[in-house]
Amino acid sequence: MKNYPQKQFERIDDLQRKGLKIIQNTQKFCFGIDAVLLAHFAAKDLNCQDKVVDLGTGTGIIPLLLWGMVGCQKILALEIQKDMVEMAKRSVALNGLQEKIEIIEGDIKNPPPELIPNTYDAIVTNPPYMESNKGIVNPTEGKAIARHEILCNLEDILYTAKRLLKPKGKFSMIHRSQRLVDILSIMRKVGIEPKKLRLVYPSPRKTSNLVLVQGNKGGKPHLVVEKPLYIYQQNGEYTQEIYEIYGDGKQKQKGAVNRD
Repeated sequence: MKNYPQKQFERIDDLQRKGLKIIQNTQKFCFGIDAVLLAHFAAKDLNCQDKVVDLGTGTGIIPLLLWGMVGCQKILALEIQKDMVEMAKRSVALNGLQEKIEIIEGDIKNPPPELIPNTYDAIVTNPPYMESNKGIVNPTEGKAIARHEILCNLEDILYTAKRLLKPKGKFSMIHRSQRLVDILSIMRKVGIEPKKLRLVYPSPRKTSNLVLVQGNKGGKPHLVVEKPLYIYQQNGEYTQEIYEIYGDGKQKQKGAVNRD
């Protein structure tokens, strides 16, 4: 493992779960705590027989985490950026999971034929948070695509999710709390009924900046709002729940909550 070939600016990070590791490039987009929160949120409703799609997988972090948490039958991960696809494939190979996790190059707005409509038990996504015409766009193309709705927007993602999910299939997403009205209204518009919601707060005295949402394709109206999730205690340390989500009390790296 330590002799695995790495490219310039790359590092191999230990995910602290079942020995899984991931390749990341420090000059490009690296995953933050939001990916970990989403994987944990989605995993609670998955089992080892499920077939899952990750839309906009980036480094492939969410498929790796879901495999470590659940061991799903198959995880297909779609990504449009060639360099990220190549790096994610190497991470999958590094962990020997080529039979379980498939990284696919393609556009969310026009998914390739490997992704079959009305087939999947669950879809997860950690999409770009910022609308294309708002905020400062990062000059690095890969980071800009990860943070802003440049190549696809929220509605594109939700329409594709609805098309790929089997009836009653689950859709799970993390996003900015400020986009919550858009999220819920578009979910219902495309036919994914919001069923579960959890607001994420940096700490108890701050306002929510992230939201975890789950919906069912063709589900009946009934939304459960779960208890708040706090990232940090007042002393700056992770809360006990965050340590538990990481799955290892030794994990003390503080990932970036936001993408800006």
